Amino acid sequence: MVDDKTVPQPIRDGGGWQDPGPRDVVRDRQNPNLLTPPSTDAGTLPNLRFSFSDTHTRIQRGGWTREVTVRELPIATELSGVDMALEPGGYREMHWHKQSEWAYVSHGSARISAVDQEGRNFLGDVSAGDLWFFPQGVPHHIQALDEGVEFLLVFDDGAFTENGTFLISDFFAHTPKDVLAKNFGWRPEQLDSIPEREKYIFAGEVPGPLDRDKVVSPTGDVPRSLSYRLLAQKPERFPGGQVRIVDVNKFPAATTICAALVEVDPGGMRELHWHPTDDEWQYYLSGHGRMGVFASQGVAGTFDMRSGDVGYVPFAYGHYIENLGTEPLVFLEMFRKPRFESVSLTQWMANTPAQVSADTLNLPRELIEALPRDMRPVVR
Repeated sequence: MVDDKTVPQPIRDGGGWQDPGPRDVVRDRQNPNLLTPPSTDAGTLPNLRFSFSDTHTRIQRGGWTREVTVRELPIATELSGVDMALEPGGYREMHWHKQSEWAYVSHGSARISAVDQEGRNFLGDVSAGDLWFFPQGVPHHIQALDEGVEFLLVFDDGAFTENGTFLISDFFAHTPKDVLAKNFGWRPEQLDSIPEREKYIFAGEVPGPLDRDKVVSPTGDVPRSLSYRLLAQKPERFPGGQVRIVDVNKFPAATTICAALVEVDPGGMRELHWHPTDDEWQYYLSGHGRMGVFASQGVAGTFDMRSGDVGYVPFAYGHYIENLGTEPLVFLEMFRKPRFESVSLTQWMANTPAQVSADTLNLPRELIEALPRDMRPVVR
């Protein structure tokens, strides 16, 4: 970590030279591993990091939203993300979209509802640390409770934009009033006050008790809960931190996206590993650290990560994430798959004949034989 009072220079081990400018010293302090990369970095990787702080924020009465898609992070083709906040009582209006929606509540609380294609409904309250999942095409809404709410939305399409959802207000505004009246059995004059355009986010009153909003559908409730209390799940503890893995085995409704909530202690590291089936989309909740990525063919790069950043690792790329700060580094890693899959470099070597690794890496055989075989050291 570079001291905030110093001016970092691209000098390492006698190589490089000072940069007199013009330059953005603040950015250079935030990204020391780009300005002065480790000597093991080589070649040029695509950008694997983008901060929500560098995105456009859409501000409306009732809340705000911003997003990271392939437009901002071109390598992230499989997943996209939205950071959204609603004031107390604020609505994300009734809508649906072509993509499935996975969500993590970072602050506050909200009421969510959905109705599936068989008319079965879901209504529930979620708070910080909770998840929800709405399958593609299933209509839903979100409303903040008395403390307001901020949440991350993740969609199983890197090109998805939250500005392209199907909104009920937009649908009404673009359907003739006589057609709406005929559809619902209303009189056309009863529709004089409907919105002329989409509302998207708007202010409202904080809803009352959950039971008061309950609607009994003739076809019943959805068969699987669309929310999940992630922080109520007991974490797996390791020498350098802890992990909560939530996939279809824990949260059966989430059939297209799975995730791990990783907490790395100061000085700890998310071990060297890769994912054999799918790209990894990350969201950093707190702390700061660095991510090293190996892309084969002698290409490797290092990226500085901090709260509010999105990280992306293409599938099969080897990588690690190291905590460089004095507080826990907390992040979500998400995948467009129903089940979480990861390959540990340590476990591969430990469960391969020791002489093979020793000969390949020019290491003493006893070092390889001492590696643990019966554990999954996710965080060291």
